[in-house]
Amino acid sequence: MRFFVTGEQKRQSLLNAIVLMFLGYIALLWITNGMMYFHKMSLTPDSVVSYYLGSEENFTQPKSYQSLLEVTHFHLFSMGILVLTLAHLLLFTPLNMSLKIWLTGMSFVSAVADEAAGWLVRFVHPGFAWFKIGAFLMLEFSLLALLVLVIISLVMQRLAQRERGGLERDGGMAAMAPSGGEGG
Repeated sequence: MRFFVTGEQKRQSLLNAIVLMFLGYIALLWITNGMMYFHKMSLTPDSVVSYYLGSEENFTQPKSYQSLLEVTHFHLFSMGILVLTLAHLLLFTPLNMSLKIWLTGMSFVSAVADEAAGWLVRFVHPGFAWFKIGAFLMLEFSLLALLVLVIISLVMQRLAQRERGGLERDGGMAAMAPSGGEGG
């Protein structure tokens, strides 16, 4: 992290390559997250209710307390780390601070809401299926927005660095630093 804070990353092409590979990895994670959701459910309340409460037609059982607990336990940690990492990278973009705060907050809230929604459908009321659908869509949108904004910022800063002639000095990769950051 000190590379981002001190501006040393301008001379660290490996660090920039790692950030780009991480963002590619997260893009694949985002795609498979959607694929997993649509493998189990659709954007209809009936499909969500059927998934969590079981279905006689499909011969499926309701989700158990233990099953939901295991998934929630893993997701709370992994999604927290994912959103924290993407939000941290977002801090180093030249975007408006209000947008950064709003998008980060939306990402954290939607990740928790997506987890809570399954519990609400299963143990409170099937009407929370709409909440599950909305939470899933908000989570996917917010993760995509974080991902795209960080990638665009990184690419734009690399192009600006190339125009200033800085790519030759730092080994071919420009820095991902806030606008007006320290010089190389």
